[in-house]
Amino acid sequence: MVELTNSFTFTLRPKPPYNFNLTIRKPTGWDLFTPDEKFSDDSLWTALYVETTLFGLKIKSKGTTSSPRILVTAYSKRRLTQSQKATVKQTVASKPGVDDDVNEFYSACKNGRILSHAIEDLYGMHDTQGGSLFDSAILAICLQMAPLKRSNQMMNCILRRYGEIASFEVKAVQMWPLPDVIAGLKIPEFTRQCKLGFRAKYLVKLAKALTGGTFPSIEDLSRLPSDAAKARLLELPGIGDYSADIINPLGGFPIDVWSAEVFGKSFPREMIAKVKEEGIKRWGRWSWMAFFYIVNDLENLSKALRIKLRLA
Repeated sequence: MVELTNSFTFTLRPKPPYNFNLTIRKPTGWDLFTPDEKFSDDSLWTALYVETTLFGLKIKSKGTTSSPRILVTAYSKRRLTQSQKATVKQTVASKPGVDDDVNEFYSACKNGRILSHAIEDLYGMHDTQGGSLFDSAILAICLQMAPLKRSNQMMNCILRRYGEIASFEVKAVQMWPLPDVIAGLKIPEFTRQCKLGFRAKYLVKLAKALTGGTFPSIEDLSRLPSDAAKARLLELPGIGDYSADIINPLGGFPIDVWSAEVFGKSFPREMIAKVKEEGIKRWGRWSWMAFFYIVNDLENLSKALRIKLRLA
């Protein structure tokens, strides 16, 4: 456990509309940085590695959807210089989509049969960026060829056995492991401990590929064109088309067995085999946002469209 006793505070001002609760804690339950973060009373207690230094974060809404303002308190083990504080602020600010303009997406897609409902239900929800490339890769690989319940079991095991704990403001938040921790594991033991099957080999190889800082970070990838970012991700062990679309900070259209079922019910039946092609054709540059909004609004869409839509 890492005790984080020093702190400083700064303010973020997102582009409206910005619904803090929908953005920070998605309706599906998707976390911002770690499944162990705590959310209550318009506040999120979470943690984040900036490079390899662990920080605790309290992120609190101080505004409204039309006039948003976010107060962030960052907790560290040691006192920080002004330069270090600036780096932390810049890193944190890049994560919760505060500079994204969702109005462009709304204007382009608000008249669609499906998205008009989702946009109304989730008005002001912004996309967010994961804590690190390795965190997102753990998620993507654990989702491969497994039902959601099984994927969650594998991820929870990795988190509990190998992640560090950030302790601050009477909160304790379990973090995803750094790549060098997983890179040092023996594959048979890792496989057995978390019942990972073929995924253990890929996670260890991927961790080794990410150790040392030579591969682009998730922030670096976000500055590339979407196709270029995906091409780099496809270089990594265990990362195929579906996983690259999940990890890509610029968004893809990640269709696998479970998502094909969801989107197949939203299209005419004869298109199911070409769901991904149809989704990209229909929504173009907004295909990720369309995916993102629909998956987070399945319960409401099921009622509005009178179709049973659910995550596997």
